[in-house]
This record gives sequence, structure tokens and C-alpha cells, in this order.
Amino acid sequence: MVDVVNNAYSNDSTDSLDMTTLRNEYPVKLTDKLASLPASPGCYLMKNDAGKIIYVGKAKLLRNRVRSYFQKGADLSPRKKQMVGEIVDLDTIVTDSELEALILESNLIKQYQPNYNVLMRDDKSYPYIAITLSEQWPRVAYVRKLRMQPKEKDKYYGPYTDNEAVKETMRLIRRIFRVPCGYKDPEQSHGRACMYYHINQCTGVCAGKISHEEYMAVIKDVMAFLEGRRDELVDKMLAQMEQAAQNLDFERAAKLRDQVLSIQKLIARQKVISSALEDQDVIVLATDDGNAIAEMFFVRGGKLIGQEHFMLKNVSQEDIQESTAEFLTQYYNNAAFIPREVLLNTEIEELDIIENWLQRKKGAKVKIATPKRGEKKQLVEMAHKNADLVLKQLKLKLATDQERIDEELNSLQKAIHSNTLPRRIEAYDISNIQGFYTVASLVVFENGQPKKAHYRKFKIAQTEGKPDDYASMREVITRRLTGSLRRGEAFANLPDLMLIDGGKGQLNAALESLRASGEQAPAIIGLAERHEEIFLPGQPDPVILPRHSKALHLLQRVRDEAHRFAITFHRKSRGKAMRASILNEVPGIGPKRRRALVRHFGSLEKIRNASVAELEAAPSMSRSAAEAVYRALHQEPE
Repeated sequence: MVDVVNNAYSNDSTDSLDMTTLRNEYPVKLTDKLASLPASPGCYLMKNDAGKIIYVGKAKLLRNRVRSYFQKGADLSPRKKQMVGEIVDLDTIVTDSELEALILESNLIKQYQPNYNVLMRDDKSYPYIAITLSEQWPRVAYVRKLRMQPKEKDKYYGPYTDNEAVKETMRLIRRIFRVPCGYKDPEQSHGRACMYYHINQCTGVCAGKISHEEYMAVIKDVMAFLEGRRDELVDKMLAQMEQAAQNLDFERAAKLRDQVLSIQKLIARQKVISSALEDQDVIVLATDDGNAIAEMFFVRGGKLIGQEHFMLKNVSQEDIQESTAEFLTQYYNNAAFIPREVLLNTEIEELDIIENWLQRKKGAKVKIATPKRGEKKQLVEMAHKNADLVLKQLKLKLATDQERIDEELNSLQKAIHSNTLPRRIEAYDISNIQGFYTVASLVVFENGQPKKAHYRKFKIAQTEGKPDDYASMREVITRRLTGSLRRGEAFANLPDLMLIDGGKGQLNAALESLRASGEQAPAIIGLAERHEEIFLPGQPDPVILPRHSKALHLLQRVRDEAHRFAITFHRKSRGKAMRASILNEVPGIGPKRRRALVRHFGSLEKIRNASVAELEAAPSMSRSAAEAVYRALHQEPE
């Protein structure tokens, strides 16, 4: 149980805080809350003058922990000192225990992504491999989002940072274990085998070639493979191979032999680094010149089976212990597997609380250790060397990338005769089919890189049914300059460059909107795709850049991204409208039956996959109506 607490606690007369001094330096609202902090475990949320949560922390005693930030001469890292200078308000949440505070802190950090907490960069994009045990015929799937509901049975492996490595693992699983099937559900096949079955990369679940019991045994083997229990898996398969040979089932024995050989090749590449044959994760945080990573080694059965590194924000050498603890809770909050032992390169506070939390998640004892000697110490040092190497490579890459970006931006500034370096570029594109389903895209590039959080899409209303790209461009530019978008922080100021996808006509349409709004962009140009001509305001002839021009390459990259984003949105809008219209056009299917069908099946795709008998069984349906729907969705002539 948790309670939000803002007052109702008396001050402690022994407190070392000088409240009079604090009231002269901080808002009254903040100092009043500092005076009434509870002596209880819980979480605290620091806020800036905009009301934004900039830091989330946990404490065994909220009163002592929160006040420690404001004590005169407090030993704070540079990051924390800067944070304290921005705090104007705070909230506290009291919990029943320190463990509950730990869990709550992890969830709050994930929800609010505060500026001063240690964060895994782009953590939402890390891929996982999922085994969909909640389905009757579980699949092996590549996913980017966990569904961690209380009754969720699905098993997740990850997160991973290397997309290609995940895809290669999926290919290995398909080749060795012949899963997943080419269909999401065997019933979709209607008895027809998928393509993968014909090339011997599917068990034949789609064509009824394998029983449910046999299929689940294969899924368990896949799980053992992903969990690193590969020696155990090989021993099991060798026993099955011998049994198949004794039963004269030489085809099955040959398949098992091939699987064993594939797995043994993988095992041969894995290094034995622990004589204790334990399951361990090794975690090392390293930082250099503002860049920080968490390097992880995954040891299963004493063998190093893989490694990952995660880019981190807001880590400094001064608070590496606290940062390590924060990373632990963030990573294992969503981790698919927790080993028996976690090795660190630094001691952490509240170790017993984090161990207790990990034990509850795993359902077995978990030990966190900082080894001082022996094999484990060598393993941590090896991880640290890898972390330092990754940081050096990252530093070199960032320097090279920045040099390239600066060269591109300077080249573009000269090419378009702008007084401003185009660090922020907004690009606009229109997409439609003969005037129908017209949409527009706005994509943003900052310092030569896409800023996807600022991408926007528009449905164009004024030109629907009348193909008019110029009018569509005027509408979207007007909405960008004078609509609700302008009132947001991200679009309060105009960009250094507005890039219009199109020629002189589209550029003039955008200029009309600029003049009508009373605005003046630092630079605005049109880029015509056919000959890659650059149109500038007031110039009759286009600028033609050499094909190898760095400025042209940057413009093409931005324009192509705007085009991709617009096309994707257009296809989605058109598909949605077309799907909705299919049932509208079926004779005998009115609004009541349409609603009943959607409620009964859940989606148009499930209605499409239903048989006539299943359609007839839905509420308000008759045999003739079911046949009409089936014909319409399968494009059969009446």
C-alpha cells in the first residue's frame, strides 16, 4: 500500500537543516514540504519550475534522505548539485517497506524518464525473443514490447542491443528446431503447409504433421537453447538419436544428428570461464567524457554465451555506485532471466534489499557480489576491459560522425545561401491517391539525425476528393505555424530550414502560408525529386548540386524520410477506410449486424478467417447474411 504525502508530519527538532536559510533560497512550498517529511520508507519525486519530474529516488527514511540534498556542505556529485539547483517542488510516496519502495522507484523512473536519473538510452527499442506460451501452439517471435501482465504465461529472452544478432538467433532456431511455423496459428493454414515446411524449416504443425505433445517438446528444447543449457540439450538429443536408431527410425535419427552438430558448433565457440559451472551475469558500468555504458557478460553453466552493452544517460564516475544500483533495478525489472549470481565491479548500497527483490522475482536465492580475487575477479576485469574498449570505439565513432555532420551542414548552408547553419530541419511531404485519403508528414532532423519524437502527421481535409498538392501544402504549413502544434514546446520556434518536397509550385504554396501568418523562416527550399533540383525563394532557376555533394545527400536523406513517413501513414489511413467500407457494402448487413460482428470476433481479420458456419453463429446473423459476408471478404462473385 502506498500513500502520497505532502504534509501532516511534524519537524524534528534535532534536524540539522537551517529552515530559515532554506526559505531564503527555495520556494515556500518546497521548504514547507521539507519541514514535514515522514520518517518512513518510500519514494520522492523532485520537480522543476515547469512542474516536470526531474528525479525519482527511494529511501529507507524519506526525512533523512531528501533533506540530505539540501544540507549545507552536502557531499553531492556534480550531477546532483545541478539537479538541486533546479528543484522547486517535490512529492513523496510512503510505502510499507524498503522493498516496495525499490519496486515503485523502478516503475516511476520508467514512467517519467526523469532528466537526472540513470536511464537506458532508447530502452523502448530493445528487442526480445518471446515464446508465446499463452497460446495453444506457442510461437517463437521477435518482439519489442513486453506484456508482463500478472497472468501472462509468455516467456521473454533479452533485452538485446544488437538487432542482427537477434535475427541470426531466430534463423538458427528455425534451422535447428524448425520453428516457428509460417502461420501465426495452425488454423490459418486450413490444412495447407507453409513455405517453411517445404524447405524443411517447419515442424509441419500447420499441416498436422506433429502432435501437440511433440510440438511442446520442441518448444522446451528452444527454451533450453535460449537459456544457455546447451550441453544438457545435446545430451538429451544424443539419447533420443540413439533411441530412434534402435527403433530403425533413421530419418528422425538423422534430423537429431544434424541438430546436435549445429548446437555443438555453437558450444565450441563458447569459452569456459568458470570451473564452478554456475549461471552468472557480470555487470560493469564505465564512463568517459560524458559517455557511459553498462557492459554485461552472460555466463551459463560456466560458459560465456554472450554479452551486451547498454548506452546510459546521466552517469558520472563520482556516483558510479548509485548508478550501478539504478541500472540493476531497471534492467532486471524487465529481464527475462535472473541468474543465481550477479557480479559487479563496485559495492552498492542497499544490497540486501535488491537481493531480496531479485529473489522474489526469480523464486530462488540470488546473490550479488563484488569479487576481490580469483576467477570471478578476473571475469569482472575482463568485462571492464571490454567496457573500456567499447567506450573508446564509441568516442571515435562520435567524433567521426560529428565531423561528417558538420561538413554536411556547412556544405548545405553554402549551397542554399543561408545565414544560419541548418542544425534543425523540418521536412514536409504530401501523399494521396487522386485526391483521396490525403495526408501530410512533418519529419524533423537535428544535427543531421532524425528526431522521431518530433515527427507529426496530418490528415488533410480541405482537398479531399480533389487532387491539389499546392492547397494541401498550404494547409499543412498553416497548421504548423498557427495551430495547436505551435503552442507546444517542440515547435514554439521555427526551424533553421524548412524543406518542402516538391518543385516551385509546392514551395510557393508554402511561402504563401508563411506570408499569411506573418512569419519568416530563416530558410525555406523545395526539392524536386525527378532531377533533384533545389528551388530557392525568388530565384527562377533551380540549383543543381553534383551527385556526390554532401549537401545533396543530406537533403535526400531528410526528404526520403518525410516521404516514407507520409506513405506509411497514407497506407494505414487508406487501409483502415477500405476495411471499414467492405462491411458497409455487403447487402443485408446494416449497422446493427456490423457492430455485432465486430464485437463477436474482435477484428475484421478474424471475421475474414471465419467460416460461413462461424459467421452464422454470431449474434443477429442468418445463413444468407453469413454467406454474403463470406463472399464479400473473399471476393467471390455473387
